[in-house]
Amino acid sequence: MTEAVVLFNEIQAANGKRFGVATLNAPASLNSLSVAMVRLLAPQLRAWAQDAGIVGVLLDAAGEKAFCAGGDLRQLYQTLLDCGPARNEYAERFFGEEYELDYLIHTFPKPFLCWGHGIVMGGGIGLLAGASHRVVTPQSRLAMPEIHIGLYPDVGGSWFLRRMPGRTGLFLALTAANFNASDALFVGQADHLVPHERKAQVLDAIAQAAWSGAEQADRAMLSRILIAAGQGAEAPASKLREHLDTINALMAGDDLLDIAARLYALQSEDAWLQGAAKAFAKGAPSSIALSFALWQRVPRMSLAEVFRLEYWASLGFCAHKDFAEGIRAVLVDKDRNPKWSPASLSEITPAFVEDHLRPRGEMAPELVGLV
Repeated sequence: MTEAVVLFNEIQAANGKRFGVATLNAPASLNSLSVAMVRLLAPQLRAWAQDAGIVGVLLDAAGEKAFCAGGDLRQLYQTLLDCGPARNEYAERFFGEEYELDYLIHTFPKPFLCWGHGIVMGGGIGLLAGASHRVVTPQSRLAMPEIHIGLYPDVGGSWFLRRMPGRTGLFLALTAANFNASDALFVGQADHLVPHERKAQVLDAIAQAAWSGAEQADRAMLSRILIAAGQGAEAPASKLREHLDTINALMAGDDLLDIAARLYALQSEDAWLQGAAKAFAKGAPSSIALSFALWQRVPRMSLAEVFRLEYWASLGFCAHKDFAEGIRAVLVDKDRNPKWSPASLSEITPAFVEDHLRPRGEMAPELVGLV
């Protein structure tokens, strides 16, 4: 028998309370988030939320390379080819259930610890973002790389990228730039830097702690444990902090073509910054345009409203050509030579953007209650 793609366990605390543990268990695929994972996680998290004996939850992953490298898009890819612009019921379930899980984590009523070690990208950041206690390690490597596959930073990205300092979130959306643990702390995408080798120390401290069952007191207790475990940790240098003024200048204004012109013209001796500009130039124009449109729309939206808008946007991408083409180029044929349509930002019209954001299919039952 093959092992389950999510493993569930509990830590028995000293005073009879328990901590739920959910472990993503697909290390061969860098724990890419699959429909099967989502369908195991969501009901278990709901059960733990209702269980008075459970005082908190830990979400981690098997293997040493990745917490979660993104969504598992292979099955979705076939439906994109089969359905084209027609209704895609698989995509409705795929995105609806994933976003409901992300929203559940954001609104979880108990301390929720996410251990974001190694690669944390796309759908993995969607899981990390909503946790009350988000841990990164010196080996954490994060990104929202959706422009490379003809999508946009979803899983709540429209919401949390908009809340990063200055225009760092827009920069990360438009360039798919990698960022490290110190960057994540700087932009509010993580709460604690803890060396991965101290994870056992954290688990022991959770087992020995006197949990009360009172949410605020238990959140403070978990924070104390993580602060203690992180003492003296060596932090990598933050490129986002170093280049904050440059990033804000590059991303300034309300015209995407102005921003694009500055990125195309960028000449920097910093390889990370120059690499981000090159990635922008290769990204799907449709992804860049929709990322910018969402950035402009969401500032006064609630988290639930953002997830609903992203649901429509994701189905819109399924109905257009670039998403399937991006998956083909990166994950299927792996030629890294996508043919984007439209081929340039200047070809994108307001009507094209609006067609991505209009309601399609049926609102997934999981999302109806979000707004």
